[in-house]
Amino acid sequence: MTETSLPVDDNDDELYEHYAFTAEKGQQPLRIDKYLMNFIENATRNKIQAAAKNGSIYVNDSPVKSNYKVKPFDQIRVLFEHPPYEYLLTPENIPLDIVYEDDELLVVNKEAGMVVHPGHGNYSGTLINALTYHFDNLPNNSSNRPGLVHRIDKDTSGLLVVAKTEEAMTHLSKQFFDKTSEREYVAIVWGNVEEDQGTVEGNIGRHPKNRLQNTVFEGDDAYKGKPAVTHYTVLERLGYVTLVSCKLETGRTHQIRVHMKHIGHTLFNDERYGGERILKGTTFSKYKQFVDNCFKILPRQALHAKTLGFKHPKTGKFLSFTSEIPQDMQDCIEKWRHYAKHQDLELD
Repeated sequence: MTETSLPVDDNDDELYEHYAFTAEKGQQPLRIDKYLMNFIENATRNKIQAAAKNGSIYVNDSPVKSNYKVKPFDQIRVLFEHPPYEYLLTPENIPLDIVYEDDELLVVNKEAGMVVHPGHGNYSGTLINALTYHFDNLPNNSSNRPGLVHRIDKDTSGLLVVAKTEEAMTHLSKQFFDKTSEREYVAIVWGNVEEDQGTVEGNIGRHPKNRLQNTVFEGDDAYKGKPAVTHYTVLERLGYVTLVSCKLETGRTHQIRVHMKHIGHTLFNDERYGGERILKGTTFSKYKQFVDNCFKILPRQALHAKTLGFKHPKTGKFLSFTSEIPQDMQDCIEKWRHYAKHQDLELD
């Protein structure tokens, strides 16, 4: 996907490219409205059909209707008369939970549900909207995101470091690139993780059939992904789920979610990767009701960025921060803990 502003045709009306895709070699014929639903987050079929009706969807530089069948190697572009909204940053007075702050940086404890930076379908209420309200002249990173050194997913809670100066941005970004920063996450995953600890290594890249997911590429396909390493440790076994600690050696998009699914332990209630279904357990209706109640208590993937450590860009001192596991996740853990303790009685 690209997000560049490119004029099209020779008319005076400038169109801006919001999305660009190339269909895979093995692409089966598929209506373009269905195809794009797998590639554009938060898009509905109605919106895609409306865009096609307005002449905004191009294939091989020609506008197409929503019933166009995508073929291998098709060049697909979605163009509108306005630039992508994520470039139009509006400061918003949104409270921030600031764990630490000095002249160079701040550490924020992000709540679940807050998007880190504006993107398709999320143009306001993001961490960036809040940061630009509370702080002036934040330095841009390589993607023009003010202050952002790294990011965590919308429905993941936890710690982020934000740079306040150009020097801090350069210094902190290099630590993340060089893998010298420390990041520990806590997650609830489906199934009993048999090994007390282990390491998942597998190149991560975009899923070829569902661009909203990432996946692990191995063997001859490894070149399609980027190297990723996750170290995990079992914290507590809770019957049909396990509480684990995950330490990141690399920082790929959805890394923990993808790696844990790859070894057969999808994150609990991770809707994008199939964790919102009952993946382990019994067929008893009482158990199904119990899991549904857990989903209601924790209506998101069970992932929290608990610990963050890095060298201060000015002093060189190593700083380490830890945040409490949020209440929704604690309540879910407690329910599973109680269930695991009484499991034998309940399964009789």
